[in-house]
Amino acid sequence: MDGQFNHVNLGYLDDISGGDSNFKKELIGIFLKQIPDFIRNLHRFLNDDEIEDLAKEAHTAKSSVLIFMMEETGQNLKKIQLLAENNQKEEILPRILEVQDELDKASKELHVYLNELELVKK
Repeated sequence: MDGQFNHVNLGYLDDISGGDSNFKKELIGIFLKQIPDFIRNLHRFLNDDEIEDLAKEAHTAKSSVLIFMMEETGQNLKKIQLLAENNQKEEILPRILEVQDELDKASKELHVYLNELELVKK
């Protein structure tokens, strides 16, 4: 089931869940609910020039994506955080768009995974 992933890796999630599929589903569900909020907030904070909040949101999102071993996305979020902290706003939007694309792809993979878990359960 894990072989279909190109954007996420469930290795760490498997480790911390101890094989408890309900716990895994719960963490995946939380992450899937966070994704639209992360994307919306990153754009809003940049557009509203709330740079300190943008840096905090990027930091929070980074912690979440690293649970799913999305290293490149985590690096982009770290870069957004640092750019915001240094008030280098002109370089932030392209990074947000990259993060948005990666999170959209990860979301699709995780939805497929959750559906497969439900099928296996039946």
